Amino acid sequence: MSNDITWLTFFVLSVFVGIEVISKVSSTLHTPLMSGANAIHGVILLGAVLVAGEADGFALVVALTAIVLAAVNMVGGFLVTDRMLQMFTRKPAARKEAEH
Repeated sequence: MSNDITWLTFFVLSVFVGIEVISKVSSTLHTPLMSGANAIHGVILLGAVLVAGEADGFALVVALTAIVLAAVNMVGGFLVTDRMLQMFTRKPAARKEAEH
């Protein structure tokens, strides 16, 4: 039971730290920082997988929830980053067909 409380404590503290870190970032910087956030979510996903491997009971449920949320957040971040990068690429110029 003590191990479950320890993992739950880590989870709750990480939620508070995540909220504090994200809330301090200016909204104009959210898009440029998305690629860095994707890397952070990858680390969170790895940590959740490691915790799930050692956990049982309620801690396992929390770890599996963290895995799902981190994966969704990471994939969504990559999709947003890809869409943002497409905004800055030049569209190929329409080729004029040469008259024969």
